[in-house]
Amino acid sequence: MAARSYAEGVYARRRRVYFWLMGVCLVLFVGAWAVVRLWSVPAAVGMCLAAMVIPPVAAVIANRRGPDDRWWDDPSGDPQSDEWWDELDGRKRRDS
Repeated sequence: MAARSYAEGVYARRRRVYFWLMGVCLVLFVGAWAVVRLWSVPAAVGMCLAAMVIPPVAAVIANRRGPDDRWWDDPSGDPQSDEWWDELDGRKRRDS
C-alpha cells in the first residue's frame, strides 16, 4: 500500500468532515419531517432550522487550515518549483 501524499491527506480530511456534517444535516431534515413531526411540529421546525445552518458551517469547517496544513504560498522545498511560482506571482528575486 503506497503512502498518501500530503495533498491527498488534507483533502481526505476535508471530505470526511464535510460529508459527516452534511450527513447530520440530512438526518436532521429527513428525521424532522418523517418522524418528529408526528409528535411535535415545532420540534420538527427547530430541527430544520438547525439543519439549515449546517451547510455553510460545514463549508467553513471543512475548508479551514489545519495545524499541519501548508499555506498556499509556503515554499515547497523544491528550488526550481519555488522559483517558478515566485516568477508567476511577480515575486522574482534577482541575485545581484
